[in-house]
Amino acid sequence: MKWRLVCTLVGWVLLAFFAGAAAAGDPEGPSVPKSPAASDSKSAAKHTLRYRFQPGETVRWKVSQEAQVETTVSGTTQIAEANTLSVSAWRLKKVEPDGTATFEYLLESVDMRQKVSGRMEMRYNSQTDKKAPAVFEAVSKTIGVPLTRVTLDARGKVLKLEPLVGRPGGDSQSQVVIPLPDNPVAVGQSWSSPSDVEVSLQRTVTKIKTLETYTLQDVKDGVAAIRVVTQILTPIHDPVLEAQVVQRESTGIVRFDLKAGRVLSRKVEVDKRVVGFAGHGASVLGYRTQLTAELLPKTGDVPGKDQGPMTKLQ
Repeated sequence: MKWRLVCTLVGWVLLAFFAGAAAAGDPEGPSVPKSPAASDSKSAAKHTLRYRFQPGETVRWKVSQEAQVETTVSGTTQIAEANTLSVSAWRLKKVEPDGTATFEYLLESVDMRQKVSGRMEMRYNSQTDKKAPAVFEAVSKTIGVPLTRVTLDARGKVLKLEPLVGRPGGDSQSQVVIPLPDNPVAVGQSWSSPSDVEVSLQRTVTKIKTLETYTLQDVKDGVAAIRVVTQILTPIHDPVLEAQVVQRESTGIVRFDLKAGRVLSRKVEVDKRVVGFAGHGASVLGYRTQLTAELLPKTGDVPGKDQGPMTKLQ
């Protein structure tokens, strides 16, 4: 029973990180209020945030993800760790006069590692390994293959998503795209984006409402610093359900280049504990994760062939 619980938790980690690496975004896109909250004086400088791309260009991001799930059931503790280092790319196919862009998303390289207490570490590096372990085989088949064709407006809303391989899933597009406000904003102003997350318990699917709030914290040298806070709005009284959405409640910082019109970097962190996730108070789940995404220069700064030993979240 204990081992089954740990395997389930590792599955959630893989869904949140490994499977998400092979798909782009939510076809519905974020819902952004028409105007941000405003209380600043009229004299405060306001900034217009818009995505800007050029047809024919390729935009790349390096994404590093680390997760650690620690479970304690009836006094026995087991730890599951998952790390990925990947390079994803957008190949711009068309850009309309209003800034709406159509691009193909693909995964260019990936280095993935998974370790569970009492078991051998599983590793796969697409740049050095000819064959992937079974747990990474599905992702290995997607390397270098256009996975989705996405149409994104200048405010970050997905207008159309066409799967080119299989069907869309995961949330890798949200790693480097945030919804932008309709109107110019001043430092200190906020806007928000609601969404629903589906979780299941005993074959019953429940929708959990979440809210991402974005606050323009600072603008320096043409780069906007935006604080992102994700909250769970739906009251959750069942620890089993709470364990499934624990990774959604996060905080982070996005750096956005106002002139270039794209995310320069994003950092997201989660550090949560759930008591009673196995149906009784003697079970405790600790979930810690960190995601960082960085825009790569056009020369193509890609990760090396070996990222070294698996690191542990501190």
